[in-house]
Amino acid sequence: MKASALIVLGVLAAASCAAPPPPPLIPRSVPPPARAQPPPAAEPRTRSWWECVPYARQKSGIQLRGEAWTWWSQAKARYQRGPEPRSGAVLVFQPFKGARLGHVAVVTQVLTDRIVLVSHANWGGSRGKIEEGVTMVDVSPTGDWSRVKVWYKPAGNLGGTVYPTYGFIYPTPVRSVETGVPHVESGSGGRAGARPGGSDDRRLDPAG
Repeated sequence: MKASALIVLGVLAAASCAAPPPPPLIPRSVPPPARAQPPPAAEPRTRSWWECVPYARQKSGIQLRGEAWTWWSQAKARYQRGPEPRSGAVLVFQPFKGARLGHVAVVTQVLTDRIVLVSHANWGGSRGKIEEGVTMVDVSPTGDWSRVKVWYKPAGNLGGTVYPTYGFIYPTPVRSVETGVPHVESGSGGRAGARPGGSDDRRLDPAG
């Protein structure tokens, strides 16, 4: 009996040596929870309605605000002004019938001393829209660009209306003679009874 028990114990011992216990399970690393991603940046909103002042400011880089006709007086002692058309200059229209706030247009190309191409917004048949490559002609008696005709898209020609202007503002700051640094005029110019520095032009409505 003892011999049989010894044999059984030997077999069990041999079996235990032949099949060692499996190694302990190593816990698998758990990846950290994904971090919430910020929402994609929203696309910049596109203007659905352009007015002449914000467009001229963006196009020319001339940092003036307020009603279009006030730009001429505001530019005094801030930007160079003159009667000569130059690419990048802003032509300032005086108030006229149908546009009591005036108008501003940016010169994009000088073709002759009396013909230029301009870009502007909210003009005539393109209310609230931008027009580029628009022909503008000086019809002043002395060639000083104080009277102009503007291409009128609906009619396909210059039309018969003559518009009065103040002149051109150039995107070059006026510099003090003493210090050579740009001089910024405090306040804003304008005519008596006007609202200097008022809101940008709300409408522009010339007929061709």
